[in-house]
Amino acid sequence: MISRARLPIKPAHAARFKPLTGVRVLSIALNLPGPMALARLRALGAEVDKIEPPAGDPMRSMCAPLYRAMHQGVVVHALDLKSASGQAGLQTLLRPSDLLITSFRPAALARLGMGTRHLAKAYPRLSVVSIVGQGGHQAHVPGHDLTYQAQANLLDGARLPATLLADMTGALLTVEAAMGAVLQSRRDGRGVRLQVALADAAAYAAVPRHAGLTSPGGILGGALPGYAVYACRDGLVAIAALEPHFAAALAQTAGGSTRKAIARWCRAHNASELQAMAMARDLPLHAWVHAAP
Repeated sequence: MISRARLPIKPAHAARFKPLTGVRVLSIALNLPGPMALARLRALGAEVDKIEPPAGDPMRSMCAPLYRAMHQGVVVHALDLKSASGQAGLQTLLRPSDLLITSFRPAALARLGMGTRHLAKAYPRLSVVSIVGQGGHQAHVPGHDLTYQAQANLLDGARLPATLLADMTGALLTVEAAMGAVLQSRRDGRGVRLQVALADAAAYAAVPRHAGLTSPGGILGGALPGYAVYACRDGLVAIAALEPHFAAALAQTAGGSTRKAIARWCRAHNASELQAMAMARDLPLHAWVHAAP
């Protein structure tokens, strides 16, 4: 497990790569996709502010280390947007902003004075990226990452998914939309309104599965002995010997290319031995200690 002190939430570009220098971003997006996108935009040079309700972002209580990692360098303002003073603070922050990121449903935004038509009239140069659950006219339908993964047929049985795939993919699509909006608004002189649906993000991540590539029995779904997870002496090993030269190296090292031969080879070694052989023989392999349940 990656240390919480080193959560890799920002792009690993050179520190001098700051294409968004001079761009001001304001976010009222809570939980995961919005703050994750904001952290990446900041790493790309944008000046970022975020408005949270007086009770704070729910992510702070759900996972404080992740919340802290996402908000490094973010100026957080606690405002009650339902109050006159909160609305005044919102307008103060909106005026110099180039981009607004939201994650509220359309009706809630309208109640807070941030409906699409109102913002377009009051701030014609402001671009808006709205993170919603479902796209288009279904943006009012409630849901979260789990329901979007289920909708995209990404769940295997009743087990909870290993990660928040829709949220994380949605965060990247939000960054993509934000950068595109900034470019187009600078070219055209007026703001752009875009929507990122987390259901669409899950569907995008599911494309290999729906194409048959990773579906059960597909070429990357269990059909290839050299692309699978095996048990080793003290844990598990993931092998991804797809290309012919990798497959040949694996067969030579394992004493065969069949599932039986590879499984026997894995069981004969512990994780550290397999990692050492992978490094020495240029094998795409990762082994780790894993206690049996």
